[in-house]
Amino acid sequence: MPIIIPSDLPAYSVLEKERVKVMTDVLAARQDIRPLEVIIFNLMPDKIRTEVQLLRLLGATPLQINITLLHPASHVSKNTSAEHLERFYKVFDDIRDKSFDAMIVTGAPVEQMPFEDVTYWDELCSVLDWAERRVYSSFFLCWGAQAAMHHYHGVPKYDLGAKMFGVYKHRSFDPHQPLTNGFDDEFFVPVSRHTEVRKSDVEIIDSLEVLADSDESGLCLVQDRDKRRVYMFNHLEYDSETLGLEYQRDQARNLGTVVPHNYYPEDDPARTPRITWRAHRNLLFGNWINLVYQGTPYDLSELV
Repeated sequence: MPIIIPSDLPAYSVLEKERVKVMTDVLAARQDIRPLEVIIFNLMPDKIRTEVQLLRLLGATPLQINITLLHPASHVSKNTSAEHLERFYKVFDDIRDKSFDAMIVTGAPVEQMPFEDVTYWDELCSVLDWAERRVYSSFFLCWGAQAAMHHYHGVPKYDLGAKMFGVYKHRSFDPHQPLTNGFDDEFFVPVSRHTEVRKSDVEIIDSLEVLADSDESGLCLVQDRDKRRVYMFNHLEYDSETLGLEYQRDQARNLGTVVPHNYYPEDDPARTPRITWRAHRNLLFGNWINLVYQGTPYDLSELV
């Protein structure tokens, strides 16, 4: 079944060309099916690219999903037009009285700042508190995972000294976990961050369970034991070009970023990068949506 998005959202034409199943909201209204209600709190500067990445994955699942896009009202976007935000996005006040089956909170390029110095920190905390009552399951990505872990459990983040950047080998601890069902014992994940949450800080919290990590890049995937919050500290959602675009951006800014590890063949930026994480990317998001579908109440008012 398809995801339900407006036909003039830029992601629509991209995903249609990729044969990802998409449906307009008008057509969906004709079907007597309750779609899953999923909200994406998009904190990334290039919101359109992030929309495509996440909608591609949600559209690969066998369920009908209605998408709501959210952006922080307390921050003025410099990389996405006001017209795009006005046309396709809502702010927290628009949805605070509604309930959702699931929520995704993206990363953001603010990880080297103290949490409390981020302009929309208070708003994000309000959304996280709201989600405890109004969202069945939440999926947090990169800085979003660090922020949620800090808000819910007081876990700190640590500066790495240099950017962890590239595609790193990871290991899955339990192939029978529903969230990592079908994962190989070892798999590759794109990583792009200056900070980390440490496994030792997570393991002492009884309500949390580490599902995957890496000897090179550290903690990767954590869930709470009720399986209703997922913390992914890296970027399985990335497409094949994302690390390369980040590398070019950093080079243009003279940031001294090294060639992303294990991304270009023979570490040669002139060559076409390899994508070695596609299957596990689809597995993770498909497994999560399946868990949401099995656990969420049919009547979302029961969440309150």
